[in-house]
Amino acid sequence: MPSLKTTALKTGRSVIAREAEALSMLAHALDDNFARAVTLLLEAKGRVIISGMGKSGHIARKIAATLASTGTPAHFVHPAEASHGDLGMMAEGDTALVLSNSGETPELADIIAYTRRFQIPLIGVAGRAGSTLLKQADVALLLPDAPEACEHGIVPTCSTTMTLALGDALAIALMQHRKFTPENFRIFHPGGKLGAQLSTVADLMHQGDEIPLISPETPMSEALLTISQKGFGVVGVVADGKLVGAITDGDLRRNMQGLLEKTAADVMTHSPKMIAADALAVEALGIMNSGKITTLFVSKTADCTEVSGVLHIHDCLRAGVG
Repeated sequence: MPSLKTTALKTGRSVIAREAEALSMLAHALDDNFARAVTLLLEAKGRVIISGMGKSGHIARKIAATLASTGTPAHFVHPAEASHGDLGMMAEGDTALVLSNSGETPELADIIAYTRRFQIPLIGVAGRAGSTLLKQADVALLLPDAPEACEHGIVPTCSTTMTLALGDALAIALMQHRKFTPENFRIFHPGGKLGAQLSTVADLMHQGDEIPLISPETPMSEALLTISQKGFGVVGVVADGKLVGAITDGDLRRNMQGLLEKTAADVMTHSPKMIAADALAVEALGIMNSGKITTLFVSKTADCTEVSGVLHIHDCLRAGVG
């Protein structure tokens, strides 16, 4: 008799293979109606209202969240709640995206009727051609006739996977058309690891009086005092408003002989590395790691010469970058 491990692996692989096959069928089934759906969503002056019952409702919530986080205002409306007042959440200018594998879910009747009464564009997603939902929809997206992944073919698996993937496809198509950037994405994801990875240097850098700067003529006795006071372990050397050098611990060790008789220009390393304020913090971290340095001066101009801030590697690590 096969062991639990053997049967479990066999079943798991079979389910995933069936769902992968269903997704392949969906990809090949996309037609002009998909492009029409994207156009309808792009033309929406209001929000995208997404609804579904049961498992389709769970998928609808995820699609709404994906759309909202990628530049398309969207929210989920539960069909049962819609019949008890939440239809008021739909307004002129909105577009409805309604999901139902059968296309005959009775709880969706009021939402469908409301969209027809108030001329709210309706995109229907269902697995049965000729169903009420697809007949009523302005754009009908028919899911391929793929068998469910369970042995008896009754548990929503392949159908929900296809619906979820279809929602992702709509969201990414909209995102690309709108030229949605990582910076836009970061605005909607300020928390957690993802937000940290998309933080810019400007978000983390120190500015104003915190920046350790001196002139080339500054005596090293004063330079040492600035390094100590500012606490970055480095001082930038500025001439005519541009960063021309930097003094680090390494520079101090190399110039110990007669150090206090020298000026900043005598000790500094010329043309230190800089980074633009709008660069990603993860890029700054990479520069510091590869150069084995702990601090970067930040420029507000593209030519990276005029200092607008300073970034320490600890700033990146505290923010969860890296």
